Order: sequence, then structure tokens, then C-alpha cells
Amino acid sequence: TGVPPLTEERRKDLVKQAKGIGEDAKIAVRNVRHKYLDVIKKAVKDGTPEDIGKKKETTLQDKVNHHVASVDKLIKAKEDEIM
Repeated sequence: TGVPPLTEERRKDLVKQAKGIGEDAKIAVRNVRHKYLDVIKKAVKDGTPEDIGKKKETTLQDKVNHHVASVDKLIKAKEDEIM
């Protein structure tokens, strides 16, 4: 006895669920960014040169962008797989 094929409605629900999980992941990434921006700003305030702080912020933002793009790519792949 095989598993019956998913209905259109069920597939849409699964896609919605996957997107929700993806949004949660992106929020978690942004929360980490916020935490480390605070660490960088404190380091600059405590004497780290401003240009090094800016470089660290840029590096952090590049990593955040990379991970958010990865999450988006995974969500899209899962959506294509489900539909």
C-alpha cells in the first residue's frame, strides 16, 4: 500500500510551512548579526580603530547576506520539490 499523492491544498500548506521555517531561520541570522554589531561597536568604543570596526561590520554583513541567500535558495528548492 503506497502513500496517496498530496492534494494541491496540502502541498500549499507544506510550502507555507517551509516558508515560515525559512523566515524563522532568517530572523535568527539577523539576531546574530545584531548581537555581533553590538560587540563590534563596544570594541570601537573601547579603543579598537574605527576603520577596523567598519571592516568587521562589512564582513559581518557579507556573511549575513550569504546565509540569508542560502536560506532563500533552500526555501525555493523545497517549494519546487513540493509543488
